Amino acid sequence: MNVERSQKTVKPPARSGAKMDRRVLRSRDALGDALVSLMHEKHFENITVQEVLDRAGVGRSTFYAHYRDKNDLFVSDVEDFFEMCASLLKRNGASAQRLAPVREFFAHVREARNFYTALVTSGKVNDVLALGRGFFARSIEERLRGAGVQMDGTRRAAQAHALAGSLFSLLEWWIDKGMKPEPAEMDEVFHRLAWNGLKER
Repeated sequence: MNVERSQKTVKPPARSGAKMDRRVLRSRDALGDALVSLMHEKHFENITVQEVLDRAGVGRSTFYAHYRDKNDLFVSDVEDFFEMCASLLKRNGASAQRLAPVREFFAHVREARNFYTALVTSGKVNDVLALGRGFFARSIEERLRGAGVQMDGTRRAAQAHALAGSLFSLLEWWIDKGMKPEPAEMDEVFHRLAWNGLKER
């Protein structure tokens, strides 16, 4: 479920990190796309696995070889996406002053706005935002450690959790405002708030 593949957004990596058989990848993509399509139409709880299979053109045995149920399909793809986003700065060797890839993440959300609409329609948006906060909190904690911010582990973890919460609060504000400020501007806002708060600790 590449979070709205039709908009050519970033593709999440496989959970195992191993090179996957192309047929398996095609099946995963088809199942994810089918679930997203159905999420545009109805609440998540009203979607059946059989509806996903019928729309994806994938057999039941193939589905259960990889997923326990529809929620496992949904969560695995969302986790892959957030893991990819949260580790983006480390993989790109970004400056230690950048604590989170706000610019890239917001740009992706804007490109995949139809997927966000599907999350709202299906009743899954709060679950996704909660997962995202967790992934970004862990990533920000690692970035703070790498930036040499001096504080004990408990305080650093708490600070990272608070910053991740701020990031998603900004995201919701930005979406409510029609995604008007550019993602680069939102990146600057987040990092200004973050570093000002860290200096005052």
